[in-house]
Amino acid sequence: FTQTLRKIVGPRVEELVRNFSSYMRADPEWVDVMICDEAHRMWERSRSRQFPATGKLQIEELMNASRAAIFFIDDKQSVRPDEIGTAEYVIDFATKTGCRVFDYKLEAQFRCAGSAGFVNWIENTLGVELTANVLWNSNDNFEFAIVDSPKRLDELIREKIAEGDSARLIAGFCWEWSGPRSDGTLVDDITIGDFHRAWNAKPDAGHLARGIPRAALWAYDPRGVDQVGCVYTAQGFEFDYAGVIVGADLVYRPEIGWVGQRENSFDTVVRRSKSDFVDLVKNTYRVLFSRAMKGCYVYFVDKETENFFRSRIERGAVNWLVG
Repeated sequence: FTQTLRKIVGPRVEELVRNFSSYMRADPEWVDVMICDEAHRMWERSRSRQFPATGKLQIEELMNASRAAIFFIDDKQSVRPDEIGTAEYVIDFATKTGCRVFDYKLEAQFRCAGSAGFVNWIENTLGVELTANVLWNSNDNFEFAIVDSPKRLDELIREKIAEGDSARLIAGFCWEWSGPRSDGTLVDDITIGDFHRAWNAKPDAGHLARGIPRAALWAYDPRGVDQVGCVYTAQGFEFDYAGVIVGADLVYRPEIGWVGQRENSFDTVVRRSKSDFVDLVKNTYRVLFSRAMKGCYVYFVDKETENFFRSRIERGAVNWLVG
């Protein structure tokens, strides 16, 4: 997101768009106002190849570098065990260090066509949080549909792009993520039946073949439609339409509920997490489902999980698109 923003607004404001680890050596009150977007992804301590660790907490570095720090936080978007930037954590630190604290909650959002109902339904269905939105109602302005193949999912996304909308395929981290071949082409790691597709290029990929965008610009570059993004590439971005592939790292079983299947996860950091695994994967899919502004189309690898989602949709709500 940082590099994409720099690309859009140009090099003149590069100094104003930084990541959280950029303030390890900053002077006190170096900036008047610091806006920390996606602050739930904050680490306990900064990491840098340029500077040795300061011994300070990352939040301490950020707040020391600014007169006023604004943190945008969604506790349900933490997708790795080392992400600690909860609202409680920030408020507690700011209070203990004598800062004036102003705590606000955003009551409206523009994502998902402004549909709080869709976000609440996803949270309830995934078991992230109990809400009043148990069933999805097609009368909402936001489009949602379950499709019967990843090929159809890809077709829908390309149709939307042809109509002038922005759209991307995104998926749970359930397939290996290979580096590029020696000629710069990408490996089709995502294989579902006769559907084959590559992840977006790795952030540290060297030479890439013509037509393949760098990872940092995958969400913005029109050529990104030819690859599938994961949560680390898509988080922070919005598209008009999102096509989500739900893998087998999180499945629903009627007699148990939601079950995490570590053996189907290729996210090594998340897979090594202990009791947090299921919650982190739930948060991952919550993020993926909510990337769209106008509509979200979904393919489920696990059919029992698909059937559970279908049971939470009002009869006839998605029949117009399925197939």
